[in-house]
Amino acid sequence: MTEVALDVLRRVRATRYVEPLREGGSLPGLVEADDLGTYVVKFRGAGQGLKALVAEVIVGELARRLGIRVPEQVVVDLDPDIGRREPDPEVQDLLLASPGTNLGIDFLPRSLGYDGIGWRPERDTAARILWLDALTVNVDRSWRNPNLLVWHGDLWAIDHGAALLFQHTWPGVAEFASRPYPLGDHALAPYASALGSADAELAPLVSDATLTDVVALVPHDWLPAEGRAAYVDYLAARVAASRSWLPEASR
Repeated sequence: MTEVALDVLRRVRATRYVEPLREGGSLPGLVEADDLGTYVVKFRGAGQGLKALVAEVIVGELARRLGIRVPEQVVVDLDPDIGRREPDPEVQDLLLASPGTNLGIDFLPRSLGYDGIGWRPERDTAARILWLDALTVNVDRSWRNPNLLVWHGDLWAIDHGAALLFQHTWPGVAEFASRPYPLGDHALAPYASALGSADAELAPLVSDATLTDVVALVPHDWLPAEGRAAYVDYLAARVAASRSWLPEASR
């Protein structure tokens, strides 16, 4: 796992668009950058908009603070000239709509999608991911789309853009804080009985200071400074009310 500083996301410049990754609805793409790295880039011009990128950064970097394996995230500067050279009209339109800052996630070569068959993650690791999903109300970790990778024998969590539902409707803080998290067909539901231990371990780590630091990592052209305190308030209130939203199986 790449060690990264947590006071700012590293910034790179896109040098070549390699290919689209059509597994997701936002049409992320594999991109090479000037640091010789290869990244899965999620574009600001995609239909999900900037709020999905905000959720990716906040939840992904909070996961890192909690000891959950996530690929390094970087800010990718995209020159629209790269898009003009793309023959696929859909890709070209997306790149031309995404000049400037986009989100890059370190590409994990030869990683495999987690399917729950044959290989089992460590119990504590699975419980930590499930706890984070419940905290941030991530609705996109089902068996239809687990968003989990197995790489070098470890479980890695990816794709957090569907979390932080509150930023789309802004319900009352108390309402969001106590909203139960339904397990449904969550890919890690078999580990729900370990959530109580994960809550006891992780909740004290999610302090106001930690949340403030993580929210500060979001680029300023994605989230205005005056809107950042609300994210801290909503997540801090939810952490404090964890007994209200932990799935029943963990109690």
